[in-house]
Amino acid sequence: MTDWLGMGARPVVPRPELKAAVLARALAAGRSRRWPLAAAATVALALVAGAAAFAALRTERALRRAETARAELAQRVTALEDTLSLLRGSGTHVVHVPLRDGAVTIFADSATRRWLVACHDMAPNAPGETYQLWFVTAAGMRSAGLMAMDYDQPMMMALDMPAGGVQVTGAAMTIEPRAGSVVPTGRMVFQVTL
Repeated sequence: MTDWLGMGARPVVPRPELKAAVLARALAAGRSRRWPLAAAATVALALVAGAAAFAALRTERALRRAETARAELAQRVTALEDTLSLLRGSGTHVVHVPLRDGAVTIFADSATRRWLVACHDMAPNAPGETYQLWFVTAAGMRSAGLMAMDYDQPMMMALDMPAGGVQVTGAAMTIEPRAGSVVPTGRMVFQVTL
């Protein structure tokens, strides 16, 4: 019987301002619940995007470092292959020059007209001085290159023989001013015939 009690009263239409207030409160409650979720989602999305950008930047830097290392390694391999071809060439003549302090070894390749000169255990140059290598030719000595040895560490140098079919008959080394000389002027370290 109590089920029928609610049906006994006549329905009353609420005042328009009450209806508007209830609807406004309901809509505001829905909006206020959505705002924290939307803000949290935006913050989470920004954090994920920032982390992805940071990871991409680190990967790009690592790839650049790896590419630089690969290029340097390729350059070293090319230089070593070039050196090895000089050492193993069929026309290579080896001249070892023992010195009071150290030694010089010349690998002279007549086929490619190139030299590989290795200096070991030689005394470092005095300030303002350098070792200067010379090609000995029938026309006199021609500068082959400067070997400034500031430290007592081994040094290697690849040299092209003079162009124009000049016959090289020997090698020499002098101590010259740091900028080098056009003709030998300093103390002779060695002179050999090839």
